[in-house]
Amino acid sequence: MLLQVGGMRSALGLLAVRRACCLSRSNNTSTHTLEYKPIKKVMVANRGEIAIRVFRACTELGIRTVAVYSEQDTGQMHRQKADEAYLIGKGLPPVAAYLDIPDIIKVAKENDVDAIHPGYGFLSERSDFAQACADAGVRFIGPSPEVVRKMGDKVEARAIAIRAGVPVVPGTDGPVTCLSEAQEFSNTYGFPIIFKAAYGGGGRGMRVVKEYEELEENYQRAYSEALAAFGNGALFVEKFVERPRHIEVQILGDKYGNVIHLYERDCSIQRRHQKVVEMAPAVQLDPHLRDRLTADSVNLARQVGYENAGTVEFLVDKHGRHYFIEVNSRLQVEHTVTEQITDVDLVHAQLHVCEGRSLPELGLKQDKIRINGFAIQCRVTTEDPARGFQPDTGRLEVFRTGEGMGIRLDSASAFQGAVISPHYDSLLVKVIASGNDLPAAAAKMNRALAEFRVRGVKTNIPFLQNVLSNDQFLYGTVDTQFIDENQELFNLKPVQNRAQKLLHYLGHVMVNGPTTPIPVKAKPSSIDPVIPPIPLGEPPVGFRDVLLREGPEGFAKAVRAHNGLLLMDTTFRDAHQSLLATRVRTHDLKQIAPFVAHNFSNLFSVENWGGATFDVAMRFLCECPWKRLQELRALLPNVPFQMLLRGANAVGYTNYPDNAVFKFCEVAKENGMDIFRVFDSLNYLPNLMLGMEAAGAAGGVVEASISYTGDVSDPMRQKYSLDYYLKLADELVRAGTHILNVKDMAGLLKPESSRMLIGALRDRFPDMPIHVHTHDTAGAGVAAMLACAEAGADIVDVAVDSMAGMTSQPSMGAIVAFGCKKCVSQTIFICFPEPFRSKVLKNMPRVEGRPGASLPAMDFEALEKQLRETHGDDITPEDVMSAAMYPKVFQEFKEFTHQFGPVDCLNTRLFLDGPKIAEEFEVELERGKTLHIKALALGDLNKAGQREVFFELNGALRSVLVKDTVAMKEMHFHPKALKDVRGQVGAPMPGKVVEVKVKQGQTVEKGQPLCVLSAMKMETVVNSPLSGTVVKIYVNADSSLEGDDLILEITE
Repeated sequence: MLLQVGGMRSALGLLAVRRACCLSRSNNTSTHTLEYKPIKKVMVANRGEIAIRVFRACTELGIRTVAVYSEQDTGQMHRQKADEAYLIGKGLPPVAAYLDIPDIIKVAKENDVDAIHPGYGFLSERSDFAQACADAGVRFIGPSPEVVRKMGDKVEARAIAIRAGVPVVPGTDGPVTCLSEAQEFSNTYGFPIIFKAAYGGGGRGMRVVKEYEELEENYQRAYSEALAAFGNGALFVEKFVERPRHIEVQILGDKYGNVIHLYERDCSIQRRHQKVVEMAPAVQLDPHLRDRLTADSVNLARQVGYENAGTVEFLVDKHGRHYFIEVNSRLQVEHTVTEQITDVDLVHAQLHVCEGRSLPELGLKQDKIRINGFAIQCRVTTEDPARGFQPDTGRLEVFRTGEGMGIRLDSASAFQGAVISPHYDSLLVKVIASGNDLPAAAAKMNRALAEFRVRGVKTNIPFLQNVLSNDQFLYGTVDTQFIDENQELFNLKPVQNRAQKLLHYLGHVMVNGPTTPIPVKAKPSSIDPVIPPIPLGEPPVGFRDVLLREGPEGFAKAVRAHNGLLLMDTTFRDAHQSLLATRVRTHDLKQIAPFVAHNFSNLFSVENWGGATFDVAMRFLCECPWKRLQELRALLPNVPFQMLLRGANAVGYTNYPDNAVFKFCEVAKENGMDIFRVFDSLNYLPNLMLGMEAAGAAGGVVEASISYTGDVSDPMRQKYSLDYYLKLADELVRAGTHILNVKDMAGLLKPESSRMLIGALRDRFPDMPIHVHTHDTAGAGVAAMLACAEAGADIVDVAVDSMAGMTSQPSMGAIVAFGCKKCVSQTIFICFPEPFRSKVLKNMPRVEGRPGASLPAMDFEALEKQLRETHGDDITPEDVMSAAMYPKVFQEFKEFTHQFGPVDCLNTRLFLDGPKIAEEFEVELERGKTLHIKALALGDLNKAGQREVFFELNGALRSVLVKDTVAMKEMHFHPKALKDVRGQVGAPMPGKVVEVKVKQGQTVEKGQPLCVLSAMKMETVVNSPLSGTVVKIYVNADSSLEGDDLILEITE
């Protein structure tokens, strides 16, 4: 390692010697040798990626580098990339520190700095800074102070352009000093108009006004932004040219009057007047127009004696007319694409020009500048396109870039663990792709962006990928309205982020304990169960093949004709619903399903869905019930599936419109359900009939249930007599059930009662398959089921021995031991008889007849639209049905999965208890994608009430911050706005409150501005979501807020 470091230092030293020798030779041949003054040390009065870009160029030229940084930037990478780094602006706000000219000059003088590079933004276009450098004897790497002043004053630059014969857009002759002057201009030229900061660019202080009512608010916002960004809020006003292309020309001048251009860039893809994607050269630009643009740019530069790098910006309207906008007397963010197509290092050129070398000496003559290929730059930012590009802040939990041939990355402090603050620009990294033409460069860019992994903050990468795939973009026909007019760009492909979300879940369990309440004392086993060996090949043919081949009627006939007792296995649902409160997970059911397919193919069915499993899957197991059905169907293709349907109540505990029940059965059948056991706990026929009709319409096997209670063998108990059940059975058979079920939910059937009831049903319906369900609560379940079989039952319900007995079903092993063959369900509902109902309801309103019959039909299209608006476009028909059945449970389930990802792929012990420290384990996300995870450590509590949990993921160190819920109860935090409370207004993004525009007790209208937030030097107005009265304000000016922090409350 020491040899490597020493070698690096030697190499840099050798580089400096070579540079000195080269310069010495240059001095002997140059006609301007007296003007040449080599630079030995450069300070960059800036931060982030531009500072690093300049440092790299200096290092390549053997120049020593100096960084400056604010108190908020102590962890930023640019100070580490420099040879020296010094604090500036102590005690000042974040932006003000980089605007502190005296302190910057002081640091430069104290550390023998020869020249200062201003970068872009901050002081880069401040003539007083350029002059301060000159007064201190420090060279300013840029134009002279006078040129910076002229070009930085948009009004004077405009006058110069007019004198140079360059076309301009109508605008004010000088900065406006008050709102009335802007009103006067708009009265003369009409709308739209645009406010622009007179002393800066980059979209700050720039606002388009389309109608008179917007004038005052936009004037105030533009003034405030310009003041914050450039230290001067002066604005000027122009007529706004609609649908133009934004074309800019790169110029380069030296101290001897030589000026060249390096062709143009197309920067039309913008939002909020800030460039998002830049290209060079401009596509489909008329060659004659290119010549006029470049000639005007060079003439304008010569008019003022321009020195160093700069950019002349134009608007080009749809008729091919061009209008001068401004000159940026500095290096542009997008200078990279010009470097890629011309092979000219602009920063090298800036440094050499500042030293006194001429452009011809550097080999930079106009006839030698050629366009070579095509380049695109994308600015990857921490902004959320789905929320109007609001800046996002936080900690970069994961940061991995895309690289490879044709890709250049200019980044700053983007690394795992870096904290993105709201104080500065949201830029993470600039990605530059080069190719032979636009499609080739776009393909490379798309591939590189797809390789990025940024976790912890939102980014604009999905939006950029949509831009790069857009036909209008690929044809090169974009203008500044491109983003506004292509709303499909905001159809963002959701980022999966599965691995990091799972780490958050595991960390949450490690810090706060289990998220899933277990109502039994059983603990998850520390030993994974051994899965029995499974034969190769397809499983044997089972009863489902009969069903698929012959349909429900043929299936029922085959069941009735079968010689011997058939079994339904309830282990996959009712057994664990009865014993473990429905807490067996799909992860575990999937493990054994293939074994069942191969070894239990002669089961009548497997009962695995419906009833309480539907809501519990989402509510407590945090998994999708439909996914359970789909995955089990794939693993168990040969045995029929049976579900429990609560008649007109589907799988819920409430009343649904009839079409919701029909739709549910249809979707269930499409996802692999075969047999619908329809029941009503009170045997309410209208409810039963609706469920039977819905199941039959879906193409399923209808198994209508008689809910059994009482004791038919006791002559003293006549309410639920044998005659009662026979009459009920008559109605169900008449309604067209394929199979008749006796559902003994309380385990009341005795052997004698079984013989009487089943015998009578068999006599009454000799061709109807009879299926009996019971619970072994009284311990007589096996005997009762054997008695049913003797009396003529075709199917009984059993559970695997380890999950049988007590409140579950009788033991499969015991039944088989008595010489039978194989496999059933359970639940409840509400429709009370008179006079009980009237005694309970008294004078309360009541519904006559079946409740669902009077409900309006459910609008599934509207529900799906609402779900897509809330959760994005990744909504399936199954999701719609889940939301229809359990709206609140589904909402909470989606919020959980959004936060914690696919926890259903964790094994059960990890899901319930989390990993132990130093434990290593694997998680299979999908076939071919497996995570190797090791839990490393649990950190101490920090000031925010969080603990840092450390993991190793696929060999790389990862960490997540987890809120300690117990500790946070004792700590004070700003309240959050509750999403389900209509009048609570939360911060749409992290930031600082600039202004509160209302007072407590004030009446406000919907859409009225409430307050102004500032983040990353951009201001956002928070408007009222409703009309009402402000009852409480939780913030004041200068309050620092996190996302969703409560701003104020409004009552209607």
